[in-house]
Parts: sequence; structure tokens; C-alpha cells
Amino acid sequence: MRRDIDKNSKLSKNRYCNNVAGILDVLYCVAIAILIVHLFLLQIFDFQKYRERGKMQRSSHDFAVRGDIYDRHGIKLATDRIYYNIYARPVDYSKKETPRKIAKLFAPILGISEANLYAKLSNTKIPVIAVKKDVDRDTAKKIMEVINENSFRSISLDKKNTREYPQGIFASHVLGFYNFDANVSNGVELTAKDKLEHTIKATYDKTRDGKIIYNFFTDPVIPTRNPKGQDVTLTIDAAIQHVCEKELFKIIKEKEALRGAVIVMNPKNGEILAYAVYPTYDPNNFQKASNTQIKNWTLTDVYPPGSTFKTITVTSAMELGKINENSIIEDKGRMKFGGYTIENYDYKEKGAPGKINLVYLFEHSSNIGSVNVGFLMTHKEFYNMLKKFGFGEKSGIDLPGESSGLLASPQFWDRGLHMTMSYGYGTSVSIMQMVSAVSALANNGVRVTPHVIKYSPEEEVEKVKHIPTISPETARTITKLLAMSVNNGRSCIKMDKYNVAAKTGTSRKPLENGVGYSGAMYTSTIGYLPASDPKVLIYVVVDSAKKGPVWGNTIAGPVFHEVAEQTARILDLKPDKVPVNDDKNKI
Repeated sequence: MRRDIDKNSKLSKNRYCNNVAGILDVLYCVAIAILIVHLFLLQIFDFQKYRERGKMQRSSHDFAVRGDIYDRHGIKLATDRIYYNIYARPVDYSKKETPRKIAKLFAPILGISEANLYAKLSNTKIPVIAVKKDVDRDTAKKIMEVINENSFRSISLDKKNTREYPQGIFASHVLGFYNFDANVSNGVELTAKDKLEHTIKATYDKTRDGKIIYNFFTDPVIPTRNPKGQDVTLTIDAAIQHVCEKELFKIIKEKEALRGAVIVMNPKNGEILAYAVYPTYDPNNFQKASNTQIKNWTLTDVYPPGSTFKTITVTSAMELGKINENSIIEDKGRMKFGGYTIENYDYKEKGAPGKINLVYLFEHSSNIGSVNVGFLMTHKEFYNMLKKFGFGEKSGIDLPGESSGLLASPQFWDRGLHMTMSYGYGTSVSIMQMVSAVSALANNGVRVTPHVIKYSPEEEVEKVKHIPTISPETARTITKLLAMSVNNGRSCIKMDKYNVAAKTGTSRKPLENGVGYSGAMYTSTIGYLPASDPKVLIYVVVDSAKKGPVWGNTIAGPVFHEVAEQTARILDLKPDKVPVNDDKNKI
């Protein structure tokens, strides 16, 4: 009986083992089948993918160089400097390639003492040793010669590039900056990034020690060249830019002002010939600059334009047919509204001028006259004209960070806002918006997109907008009135050889919290010349001057005059003013 039980147990175990072995055989066969199918797929269907992956492990990409930036006459403003970092890998040291030998050979080339270099190379606890950084091309070439002669494997060179600005702080807010390591940029370096970095990159195979593997399809010339992005030419004229920066920095220092800007533009095509901004910085060392220095406040910040805005008010009313060239405006010198009193700047000295014409309004910058012109338009009419001039929206300049400004919808206007709007306080604008708006007066009623990049004819069609704003007749009439107001007065912006259509402005600076005004002032002058055929539009703004009489005519005016004189000389503009001994000047 016992024997039968043992026999059955033994049979049961054998059966179990056979079953397990059978299952394992099946699983083994399935695994073999899957492996065969997998290998079949790899070799027949996916071979190209894995071939490329293997190729990439020994493939090298061309080292790309960023394109250069030039002014309109070919002066280089930004370029790449190539340098090398040298590294050592202790894991590749050998009896023929010891730290002592490497130090002896490389110390004279690198300008490092042999003892110090040996000590650095002997630190085998570090997987990769930084031997020396920022090595120039000639030194790197000598290092490579030594590496090749001695078949060193432990020393390698890492090729890098950095952005350099040969002119220093020159046009820094236009150029911006670029950092390769962090891929951070600003200014044209940001807006023209795609073009500056547009290269056709070729790849080719290399061995582990960096030697090129040539095959039938390898172009022998390509590996010897560094691909370079496209160059960018700016509309900036270096000579005019220099004048603007020089005059701006001088007035800032003399009047102890907080900041300022000078912009010179061709109103016919929107090309900005000069763009000076203070405070400034050196883009070669932008990391050391403060946010205040780097920020292009002429685009990001808004301010009440003051009396320069009266040109827009009068132009709007004339375009709508509310006034004409010979209109007479009531000016009582003073006006009360609610709890506010508005008066002309010279009311206490001269009282009420009474009936005035538009030339007098511009020449004496009449607040009351401008308010009465503004009241001839409804809220919606005035608002629609301001929108036509581009207020409340970006000008479209090819620089980053532009603000849209502040222009309330007419449904939120009341008589008080309408009144202050008429003489430049009801709205806040950016400097570039004012440049864009006034370009319509200088360009037969057509507003042009300001831009700092010189475009090809094809690109210009896409990027530079020509926006009809007012009629040519209105533009010519306002130009004539502005030029007469300058010639009639004793303003420092008047020129001997050119008729200048311009307006000065002074406005109180709002407090940081936006409620109320500080004691500081914005002073400005905007205009264009020659008035008979405008070639340049100039806008000068100085913020928070502290010394002397603080008015647009005393702070910004002298800068405008000097920039206009020098720009006319540089561009060789044809005078449009008859000699002084003649009775009248023709426009």
C-alpha cells in the first residue's frame, strides 16, 4: 500500500516537471520568435532610423556664428568674437601623456607657470579639468598643433563665441544685447534674431579625437568654414547718432536731469536715423547694468505730452472742417471748470489776448485757445481723430517692449477730460507714438511705421505701413502755420537757413502711483525741416531737469536746434529759407 502511494507521488511529480518544461519550451520558442521578428523589423524596416542614430554619435555640427549688425553706411556695431576653452580629462592620462608632460608643453603657450598648471592637471578627482578659458584663436591653433604632434587624447578644445559691440555704449538701446550662454537678448538682437541666426547648417562625421571622416559625399570645403547668420543693416546714421548722444548727454549733465531722448527720423519712409536714450549702458557688460539703464523707457513708459499735443488738437479740428487756416479763436487767458482753473502760461504777465489766430496759438502755446478748438469737436469726433493718429495703439516699431499708451474710450469722456485732452494732459503717450503721429504732418497726411532695421523692398512692403491719416491739404496748412509761428517768435529752435515746423511742450510729471503730479517736468520739442519738403523729423524729450528755467523752449529747444543744424549739415539738406535781409520767408 505504501509502495503504491510513493509510486503515484513520483508519477505526479514527473508529470508536473514535464508540464513546466513544456511551458518553458513554449515560452522559449515564443521569445525566440519575438526576437527574430524584432531583428527582422530592425534590419528590414527600421534600419535607416538606427543607422542615423549611430551616425549622430560620431557626427559634428558646424559651429554657427551670429550675423553682424551695421549702421546704414557699413560701420560695424555688433559682431561675434570666437574664443576657446581648454579642458583636460584625467581618465585619458597615460604613461606617454602625463600631467607633467602636458604642463611642460602647454605652460609657455598658455602663459601659465608650469608648476601651477601641473598642480591643476594633477587633480584627478575632477572628471573634467578647466585648464584655461577664453583663449584666442592663435593660441588655440598652437595648442592643437601640440595635441596633433603628440597624439594627446586627454586635452580638448571647446569652441565658443561671444557677442561684442565695438562702439561701446553707442546706440545701445537700439542694438540691445545678446548672451550666448543664457540665450538672452534685447533690442535688434532680439527682433532680428531669426535673421541673425539664419544659417544652413551642414553636418559631417568625426572620430572621437575630432578628426573629420571624409567619404564620397563629404564636401572638403564645408568643414573648414564656420556658417554665419545673415548680417543686419540698420537705418541708423552713425554720424547723426553721435551728435544726438553728445547733445543729449550734455544737457542731461548741465541741467541735472533724470533721463532724456532724442529721435531723428525720415518722415517719408519711417527710417530712424538716430535714436539716443539716457540713461544708457555698455552692451558688452550688460550684466553690470541696472534695469533702469537697460530699459528703453521711450517705448515702455508713457507721459502727458503737454503743448506738443496742441498740434494734434488743431490738426484734428481742421481735418473735420471745424476750423480753417484763417480761423479766429477766443482766448480769455483763463478758464474755470469745476474746482480747476486753467490759464495760459503768460496770463499773469500779459492777461487775456482776446481774439487770436492759429499762428498766435502755436507761437504763444495758448492753453485756452487750444481748449476752445478742442471743444469744437464732439467726444467721439476727437477720439476718432486721435485713433487715426495712432494713439492708444503701438506704433509698430521693430524694437521690443513698446507700450500702447493710454487713451480712454469716448464713452468715459466728460467735459473735463475733453478739455485737458486738448492741451496734452488727458492722455498718456509714448515718445514713439508722438513721432509716428507727427510724421503724418510732415508726410502729406500719411503716417509711416517707424523702424530701425533697413529692409529690402519686399520686406518693406510687409513691415512698413503707410497709413493715410489726414488730407494733404490739412498737413500742408498745419506745416505752414507751425513754421510761421517759429519764424515770428524768438524761439531758439528757429534756424537761419531752414523753415522749421515745430512745437515746444512742457508738462508736469505724474506721481509714480498715478494720482496727482510731482514737481518735476517733462520738457520737449518736436518738429521737422525743411518745412517746404521735410526730410527729417526730430523729437527731443528731457525728463526732470533741475537747473535753470524748466520749459520746452529752454531745455529741449537748444538740443533740437543743435541736432537740426548738425543733421542738416551731415545730410547736406537744401536750404528753403530766403536770406535774412529779404522781407519774408517762403515755405
